Amino acid sequence: MAEQYTGKIEKIDDYRWRLPRDGAAGMCVDGIVYADERLMEGIKRDNALWQVANVACLPGIVGPSLAMPDAHYGYGFAIGGVAAFDVETGIISPGGVGYDINCGVRMLRTDLTEEEVRPRLDRLLGRIFQAVPAGVGSEKGVGKLSREHLEEVLVKGSGYMLKQGMATPEDLEGTEERGCLAGADPSSLSQRAVERALPQLATLGSGNHFLEIQVVDEIYDSRVAGLFGIHEPGQITVMIHCGSRGFGHQVCDDALDVMRQAARRYGITLRDPQLACAPVTSPEGKRYFAEMACAANYAWANRQGIMHRVRGVFEEVFEQSWERLGLRLVYDVAHNIAKFEEHPVNGETKRLCVHRKGATRAFGPGRPEVPERYREVGQPVIVPGDMGTASYLLVGTETAMRETWGSTCHGAGRQMSRHAAMRAKSGTQVMQELAQKGILLRAADKRTVAEEMPDAYKDVDRVVAVCHGAGISRKVARMRPIAVMKG
Repeated sequence: MAEQYTGKIEKIDDYRWRLPRDGAAGMCVDGIVYADERLMEGIKRDNALWQVANVACLPGIVGPSLAMPDAHYGYGFAIGGVAAFDVETGIISPGGVGYDINCGVRMLRTDLTEEEVRPRLDRLLGRIFQAVPAGVGSEKGVGKLSREHLEEVLVKGSGYMLKQGMATPEDLEGTEERGCLAGADPSSLSQRAVERALPQLATLGSGNHFLEIQVVDEIYDSRVAGLFGIHEPGQITVMIHCGSRGFGHQVCDDALDVMRQAARRYGITLRDPQLACAPVTSPEGKRYFAEMACAANYAWANRQGIMHRVRGVFEEVFEQSWERLGLRLVYDVAHNIAKFEEHPVNGETKRLCVHRKGATRAFGPGRPEVPERYREVGQPVIVPGDMGTASYLLVGTETAMRETWGSTCHGAGRQMSRHAAMRAKSGTQVMQELAQKGILLRAADKRTVAEEMPDAYKDVDRVVAVCHGAGISRKVARMRPIAVMKG
């Protein structure tokens, strides 16, 4: 059982809380938590604050140890944790990225309306369920890759899918890092990691991964929404949430063994062994980044492959090309990743290793990393909620650039363990409740449905309201699900 956080907690305003650096032993910087009163109570209960304080003790941390309003207890870092480390003096930690490396979400817009889709919705969802493999260990991807082709995926990410005719240049432009994190090197990957990667490209997986057909419920900023391709309530969108599958899990597992030894070798004191890490510039640190980048690129290629299959199903069901149906990518964002970025620190631009673990990049206007077509307003931010409520499209802000290294929340965040959820309701009960709301559901396993029931998650409206109120991202549109596919 983890220790409890017993240090000071200071309320800054309606959306921010401080864990002062002198409030707990070993903290090098403050902790800052974004939450309202009710969300903060939940964050305290599951002991995510202890993890925020632990991260504040790590060498080379720059600025505060951060937690987003969807934060909850995780491995090493809290899920919803953000921290930046000086490249020269700081560390890189697998616990600050997570097991599902580049678990992320992409959103497609369409020119279809709910009125046009409803009569064909059951067929549409059924065909997608057939076309996109899902479930634990699903291994019917784009065809088992050769080792040579796999290495190309790991180095080029979405660029490999472009070469295979499963992506367009516009798709790459609308993907964070253009779907390829530089610095990937497959040469040191374990044989087990390679074996897990070979059959799973373009598969959804299980757990909290999903594919949803949604309808635009409300538009908050018509100008920004229009730039993102969202024009009116009733418009159909599609959301795909998944990551690097068993491959990313294995990369993390392998790295933790190396990092535990490295922390001892470099004399790094850890308040929690799950924060095993190495200096960014060390051989172990460089190796982890190179392998993590492989998994990140695999995840982007994975989501691109799924999107390609979804487009094909829409073409089949509506008997028109996906281009005529307007099935264009709005954006794709990573949730679990460490990246080298330049940010101002005390008036000087510094290169930092920014860990986002269950958090989304939310770069504001003008940053060159934001696609040119969005640069004047900022980066699209996609925030999925639970399968019975809503998801959001947000936009990054200057406030996020100043306060959070350009970061915001990544979803609703769990408030109930999977075991507790399964004790509370059966999968059949959840499916019946969703049907009463007009939401179709297809799932590979009813146990996953129970684990992922809406009550297992925090109120996404409240989470997003905190981000909007604090100014670290702004509301653009709200979407509600009408059809859900789960592993």
